[in-house]
Amino acid sequence: MKDILLPVAHVFALVMMVFAATMLAPLIMAIWGLDEALNSFIISALATFVLGALLWLATRRFKRELKTRDGLMLVALTWVALPAVAGFPLWDYLPINFTDAYFEAASGLTTTGGTVLSGLEHLPRSIGQTAKLLWAVYTGLTAACIVFLRFAGMSWFDAVCHGFSALSLGGFSTYDASIGHFNSLPIEMVLTGFSILAALNFATHFLAWSQRGIKAYFRDAEAKAILGVLAGSCVGVSLFLFFKGTYPDYPTALRDTVFNLVSIATDSGLHTQDYSRWPIFAPMWMMFLSCLVASSGSTGGGIKMIRTLVLAKQAHRELNQLVHPNMVRPLKVGGTVIANRVVFAVLAFVFLYFMSIVTLIFLQLASGLDFMTSFSAIIACINNAGPGLGLVGPGSNYGVLNDFQTWVCSAAMLLGRLEVFTILVLFTPTLWRK
Repeated sequence: MKDILLPVAHVFALVMMVFAATMLAPLIMAIWGLDEALNSFIISALATFVLGALLWLATRRFKRELKTRDGLMLVALTWVALPAVAGFPLWDYLPINFTDAYFEAASGLTTTGGTVLSGLEHLPRSIGQTAKLLWAVYTGLTAACIVFLRFAGMSWFDAVCHGFSALSLGGFSTYDASIGHFNSLPIEMVLTGFSILAALNFATHFLAWSQRGIKAYFRDAEAKAILGVLAGSCVGVSLFLFFKGTYPDYPTALRDTVFNLVSIATDSGLHTQDYSRWPIFAPMWMMFLSCLVASSGSTGGGIKMIRTLVLAKQAHRELNQLVHPNMVRPLKVGGTVIANRVVFAVLAFVFLYFMSIVTLIFLQLASGLDFMTSFSAIIACINNAGPGLGLVGPGSNYGVLNDFQTWVCSAAMLLGRLEVFTILVLFTPTLWRK
């Protein structure tokens, strides 16, 4: 066991030191604004770097080339441990316990966007944008989003925070009312557009940029499916809300539907309305879409559209096979033949995904939480979508949960971001055999 763990610990030590360096951004923000949270960030960054350095020195003689098993352990260890580090400034500065601090940090790092905090507009600026600055890797689109938001009416600070949040589909806002605080159609249009871009495959964006055109999007089966589902859902749900009398006129129904549905479906989590008050079909359809509407190679969560397409094609092939047992037809998505082993892997993933959801929902129910809150909280967390329904709807936050329920949601976020396999494989006996 020592031969397995110590080489992984050596690499993890380097990860800790690099992670400490990423805290320079909020640290600079704290220094620049003479922020009250400055000491918390200094302590956290220094402690993380020192602990990482000491661990690296203690394990350097165990350095070796990592194997697949080591990589799986390293990824899981990193995602489980780093929220504790990132959450320290929150725990140290704010009147919250370690459980809530861990949840808040995990929510930011996994780009979920669920929060236990209220009074966001009154927090120090370094606390308001930490999670967004940590994983702002999509520089070009993020910069464009920031500029568009600034010209749409946001201050530079709000534009930077929401720009990072939009491209990471992180869902964090600097206001309790989220985007509803601004009541601005131009801001909603900008964020809707960039949320859709963030939900698409970034390799497709690269191809479109390098080819100086949009043909790459029409050749991408995922992109076409995502855009089609979103367009149809926005029209259908807005008409549903209008005819149900939720809105007095269709343009208002369409405006609120488009922003909130796209945000939840793409796992962004920003909102303008308390959609939990809408007729139940609408918010439940939005939660369902959060399981599907994100592309592979994007910042979104859930099953991903490519797996949905593979399952749909496989179901169609099985139906045809019943009618023509001797028929041989390869499964194709977007003109590409999908190998049977990939189909089996997708089936296994979807089974484990839904079994994880069922297990976590039952844990929440056993803790005394009502069904709607349990169901929606787990769906929102495992899809990294942000707010749920019931007690954790957009009109409230996850601060209403007790410690056990919060830890279950934290586990759901990590399972979702690591796509289930990476965590569950650690519990298989074959992984630990030499």
